[in-house]
Amino acid sequence: MFKMDKQNSINKERVSPYVTAFIGALITLIGGFFLFYNYIQSQKIMAYDYMSKTFYNAKEKTVENLKVEIKEEEDEREPLEDPGLTGEITDEYIGYLTIPKINLTKGFLDNRSSQNNVDINLLVVEGSNYPNVKNGNFIIAGHSGTGWNSFFNDLYKLNVGDTAYISYQNKKYNYSIVNIYTQPKTGKLAIYRNYDKTTLTLITCTNNDSTTQTIYILELDNIEE
Repeated sequence: MFKMDKQNSINKERVSPYVTAFIGALITLIGGFFLFYNYIQSQKIMAYDYMSKTFYNAKEKTVENLKVEIKEEEDEREPLEDPGLTGEITDEYIGYLTIPKINLTKGFLDNRSSQNNVDINLLVVEGSNYPNVKNGNFIIAGHSGTGWNSFFNDLYKLNVGDTAYISYQNKKYNYSIVNIYTQPKTGKLAIYRNYDKTTLTLITCTNNDSTTQTIYILELDNIEE
C-alpha cells in the first residue's frame, strides 16, 4: 500500500509540471490571439478611414457634390437675423442629429468645412439656419442606399409624429415630423413649412425610387438645456 501511494505521488509530481506548462501555453496562445485580432481590427479601421479620405480627395469637387439648391416658399417678411458661424473653421463635428426610431446618431459639421459634403458626411445645406435661430430652418441632406455613406438609409421608416433631436451648443432641440412629401430629382427642391415655426428639414433619395427625393419637415417642440 505504501509503495502504491509512493508511486502515485511520483506520477503526480511528473504530471503536474506538464499540466501547468500546457495551461500556461494555452492561456498565452489565447491572449496572443485576442491581441492579434484587436491589432488587425484597428489596422482595418485605419485603412478604411485612409481609403475613404483618399477616394474623396481624388474626386472632382463639383457644384452638385457640394451644394443643394433650395427654394423656399415666397416670403415677403424681413430675412431672419442669423448669426451664423464665425471664427476658425473646424473639421470636427459641432453637433449631432439623433433619430431614436431608427437608431441613428450622426454628427454634422460647420457648413464652411470642406468635409461638409454629402458624399462623406451629412450635408448642412448652404443657406439654412442652425437650430438656435428662432423660426429658422436647419436643413440636412444625406445619402440613402447600400453604400457606407448611406446615413439616411432608414428614413423611409419614419412617419408623421415621429421624433428627432439635435444636440448643438450644449442644448437639445426636440422636433416632431409634421409633413413628408416627395419631389422629382432635378437638382433643386422646394421646402414647404410654417414660417412661424422653428423647423428641421431632412432630405434624402426616396426608398426604391431613383427618380425622386423625399423631404421630411419637423417642427420644434421644446429645447432642453
